[in-house]
Amino acid sequence: MNLKKILIGVTGSIAAYKVAMLVRLLVKQGAEVKVIMSESATDFITPLTLATLSKNPVLIDFQANKQTGTWNNHVELGLWADVFIIAPATANTLAKCASGLCDSLLTAVYLSARCPVMFAPAMDLDMYRHPSTLANLEKLKSYGNVIIPATHGELASGLVGEGRMAEPEEIVAFLNQDQPQNFLGINVLLTAGATQEALDPVRFISNHSTGKMGYALAEALAAQGANVVLVTGVTNLTTQHPHIQRVQVRSAQEMYEASEAHFDKADLVILAAAVADYTPKTVAQTKIKKKEGENTLTLELVKTIDIAKTLGTRKRENQCLVGFALETDNELENAQGKLQRKNLDMIVLNSLQNAGAGFGHDTNIVTILHKDGKSVEVPLQSKKDVAKHIIAEISTHLINR
Repeated sequence: MNLKKILIGVTGSIAAYKVAMLVRLLVKQGAEVKVIMSESATDFITPLTLATLSKNPVLIDFQANKQTGTWNNHVELGLWADVFIIAPATANTLAKCASGLCDSLLTAVYLSARCPVMFAPAMDLDMYRHPSTLANLEKLKSYGNVIIPATHGELASGLVGEGRMAEPEEIVAFLNQDQPQNFLGINVLLTAGATQEALDPVRFISNHSTGKMGYALAEALAAQGANVVLVTGVTNLTTQHPHIQRVQVRSAQEMYEASEAHFDKADLVILAAAVADYTPKTVAQTKIKKKEGENTLTLELVKTIDIAKTLGTRKRENQCLVGFALETDNELENAQGKLQRKNLDMIVLNSLQNAGAGFGHDTNIVTILHKDGKSVEVPLQSKKDVAKHIIAEISTHLINR
C-alpha cells in the first residue's frame, strides 16, 4: 500500500460497525490510521473501540480539551492525510459535503483536505436512489472525489437492494490498486456473456461464451476509476470491484432493454456479449415431448434486435461505442463491415482459427480495429492482460477525439 496516512471519517449509520474491521485491515497492512467521528456516529460504535484499533485518539469535536482550550486543527488533519475515506457516508453527510456546509469537525476536515477524498455511501435503497442523493453524488464526483458505490444486499430496514456500504475488504482492495486512473468518473455500459433463448420451460438456444473477456474488461475499467454497469448473460463468474454494478439478464431482448436503459448515461459503451442472432418465434409453455414416429423437430426462428446497430444509431457525438466480432472466415473483412454498419468507434476481432483464443479459454488473441483505419494486433496472453490492451486503445481514442 502506497498510502501510509489514512484518515477515516465515520458518520451516523448502522454500517459504522464495519469500520472496526476496516481500521484493523489498514493497520495490519502498515498504514497509520486516524479516525474522526460525527457525534451521531458514537451511537453506533464507541470511540474507544476505534481508538484501540487505530492506536490513535478518536476526534469528534473541534475542542480537544475545554479546560486547557486546546483544539483539533482541521487544517492540519487535512494536510496530514494521504487519503480521506468517509465511511459510512450517510445521505445527510453527502448533502452537507456536496453543499459545502460546515457544522462539524468532520465536514471542516473535508473542506480542508488536499488529499483524495473517497465516500462509501450507506443508507436504505430508496434514500440511495432518491434524485437528491444521486445529484449530490454527481456533484461530489464533479469536485474530483471518488465514490465507492454502495452494494446490493439485505439492509437494516429489512428490504433488499442497493444501499449497503462496501465491505471493508473491498475498500482496502480499492486503496491497494496501483493503477492509473485514466477512466476516473467515466460511466461505462458493458455487456458480457451469452444470452439464452428459451424453447420451452427447460430448454434454450445459446452459445459457448463464458463471459471471461467481458468480465476482465469490467474489472480493468473499474480499477482505473470507471463506474461500470455490467449487463451480463448467464455465467458462473462474479465481480470483485465495488465500482461494478451487475445487471443480470437472460435473453437477447432482456439484454437490449437493460442496455437501452443505461445507454444515455454512458460515456463509453462496450458490447462484448455473445448475443443470439435468432430466437424461437414461439416458446412452448410446457416441456416439448418426443413424439412416437417423428424423427425431426422443426423450429421457426426470428431475428433478435441488433443491439450494436440499434444503439449505434443513437450514439451521441461524445460517446464511444466499441463492439466485438467473433469470426470463422473472412475475419478482417467481416469485422470492418460491422465497424462501419453499426457506427462503432472500434471493434475487437476474435478468430476461432487461433489456438488459445475464443470461447472458454483464459487466454485470447485479438485485433483491435479503429474507425480511422488504425489496426492493433494483441498476441496470445491472458484475457486480463488483453483487457488492459483494449482499454489502453480506448483511453487513447478518448484523449484524441
